[in-house]
Amino acid sequence: MAFGNRKIPIHSCSNLYNTALQRDFRIYNTLSRSVESILPIKEGHLSFYSCGPTVYSYAHIGNFRSFVTADLILRTAKAVGWKVTYATNITDVGHLTVDDFSDSSGEDKMAKALRSKEGEAFANVWDLARYYSGKLIEDWQILNLLEPTVRPRATEHMREQIAAVQSLLDKGHAYETSQGVYFSVTSFPSYGQLSGNTLDNELEQTVRNVVVDTEKRDPRDFALWKKDDKHLMQWFSPWGWGFPGWHIECSAMAMAYLGDEIDLHAGGEDLIFPHHECEIAQSESLTGKPFAKYWVHTRFLQVEGEKMSKSLGNFYTVRDLVAPTSEGGKEIDPLAVRMTLLSGHYRKPFNFTIKTLKGNVKHRERLAEIVSVVGYSDSANRIYEGDFGHALQATYHRALDAMTDDLNTPTALVALFGGTKMILSKLANLTATEQEAIRSWLADMNELLGVIQVSGKSATVEDNRSDSSLGVKVEALLVERQQARVDKNWGRADEIRKALTDLGVEVMDTPEGAKWKKIGSL
Repeated sequence: MAFGNRKIPIHSCSNLYNTALQRDFRIYNTLSRSVESILPIKEGHLSFYSCGPTVYSYAHIGNFRSFVTADLILRTAKAVGWKVTYATNITDVGHLTVDDFSDSSGEDKMAKALRSKEGEAFANVWDLARYYSGKLIEDWQILNLLEPTVRPRATEHMREQIAAVQSLLDKGHAYETSQGVYFSVTSFPSYGQLSGNTLDNELEQTVRNVVVDTEKRDPRDFALWKKDDKHLMQWFSPWGWGFPGWHIECSAMAMAYLGDEIDLHAGGEDLIFPHHECEIAQSESLTGKPFAKYWVHTRFLQVEGEKMSKSLGNFYTVRDLVAPTSEGGKEIDPLAVRMTLLSGHYRKPFNFTIKTLKGNVKHRERLAEIVSVVGYSDSANRIYEGDFGHALQATYHRALDAMTDDLNTPTALVALFGGTKMILSKLANLTATEQEAIRSWLADMNELLGVIQVSGKSATVEDNRSDSSLGVKVEALLVERQQARVDKNWGRADEIRKALTDLGVEVMDTPEGAKWKKIGSL
């Protein structure tokens, strides 16, 4: 039962050389608790869904570790010649502050964010959601994650969610109380198959202290719709004004774009229970079909051996690391950040350290040196000729072998570094044939790992740093422009904006004040 299946484009592999490889792609399946070969429902066409963030603030590097895993699934599937339909959502309503239980209590994260110091800059929760959604996409591009086929937002798919809840009621899998509509866990005997949370007494103990609706039939039952005519974000439904439960959002959006059955579902390990367990229950109760065949989960990230925390001073967003020092950032090459997130296997806890990050900055500088000499081309015509070309091609094969073996990124990076060392050893004396092989290798490696090029241009280290001379001019003009706006001298403010444009600078007015970037840069 798909809710308004939509025809959308698919990712296809532009690298004709890689298309012919047709390798086995194996990955760990949380559902079966084993590494399995991925066998798409439709041969040669992978459909997969990955849970995106709740946009109440900037996404942090722990979030992006999970997003990068999904990006690597996309890249590896394309590298073995598959077409891919990839959906990842934005949750902009309905995620509560206590979400570790099948039916959580607590405050809506969006509403709480609006009352924070940062939230004071926004007129309403809708503006807050739009702003942080935009920042998520900016960070996504900065870290060179490929765009998904579709990026649905929960608030734009309310019709599908309401229809799904009504269908679950009609099928006897849900019931209504004065406070909401709940999924009946006892109506789905397989509940717990993903997480292992199957014993009634354990589940009851888990949720006992957070149950707030005394009309619920079972403490384990989870909310599909919350009745609340005072909530900051609300919609009218057959059960009155309110908002959807967190879990129903992803089921409705996944089925709207990918159909009743999908090949693979990804997310962070914290989503196994309750979110993904609840998704399976409600989706399979709606359709009577298996929801997703493969479930892939990324382990948590630590920073300097400790849990990431603002109080410990080790909490990093993407912009904390890559923004210029003039904006409070560390001015680190974004692709070095991405490379660091690839340094640990997704299925193992990862310790993000400044030492590792600095090491990857050096690796990026070596790649940038190669690009500066031979150039970069993403032409589909990849040519590896001669002994040097064949040796270089072999390092790409080793990287691809690693990625198709449960996304073994540490081994893939070893192959990347080996190829880099091989090229640097003879960079000063290259034949035209060898240069062509290097460009082919750079393009193949970048399509697979995404650490060489960003947004259609060579990603040299200098591209990601602010020019100090330009920065001084721009900052002075921004100060003058701000004063003109305070004085309501709109004519002068417009003149300054034009002067900034002439300098090749784009100005963005944000709640934190005016920000700027070089036109055409990230």
